[in-house]
Amino acid sequence: MEQILIIEDDEAIAMIEKDFLEINGYQVTVALDGETGLNYATKQSFDLIILDIMIPKIDGLTIMKTLRSRLMIPILFVTAKTDEIDRLRGLGIGADDYICKPFSPTELVARVKSNLATYDRLKQQFNAVPIQNELVVGPIRIQPQAYRLWVADQEVTLKRKEFELLLFMMEHVDQVLSKEQLYDRIWGGESFGDLRTVVVHINRLREKIERDPAQPKHIQTVWGAGYKFIP
Repeated sequence: MEQILIIEDDEAIAMIEKDFLEINGYQVTVALDGETGLNYATKQSFDLIILDIMIPKIDGLTIMKTLRSRLMIPILFVTAKTDEIDRLRGLGIGADDYICKPFSPTELVARVKSNLATYDRLKQQFNAVPIQNELVVGPIRIQPQAYRLWVADQEVTLKRKEFELLLFMMEHVDQVLSKEQLYDRIWGGESFGDLRTVVVHINRLREKIERDPAQPKHIQTVWGAGYKFIP
């Protein structure tokens, strides 16, 4: 049974989420503040985390930054903050999906199922790759199964979606990939969101692998068409 952690300070909302998820066959743990939630997330094993932004003691964005350096599991933001900047900030620091209050419990369940299914497919793909397998393109070396990356022999840490996006682009060197292609491949055709998610993650990748992110050498924009990876 898949384990889900809900970090939400509104107990009524947390219990509704918990009830609907348990009806659908998930085992659910609830934390009503950020400190408790972070403690649960780092000391127990979960398959997915549902995280509110505005919570006491430790806010959701801080929790996300801490967890994303340790965990590759899907993390979904649930929040009353609907401003576009907050949405992009959440996705930019590693959230896999984003849902705004008020929302229907059935929509939440659908997003949980979609993100877990996408994560499971990716795990199966990576598990099928020999452990020593590496992909080397120019100065960039990547180990898909180990989720490790080196740029000019310097190891670089990426968040899960950043890693998967870069790997896919490196597997298609010199090919123009549209935002739609990238979104469908990395976030899944059944996922919820929009193409701005791709732009956010491309910018994050450039900051981490390019010598000059303002004039990228490897991840180039093809205006009106998409992006392509150049060695």
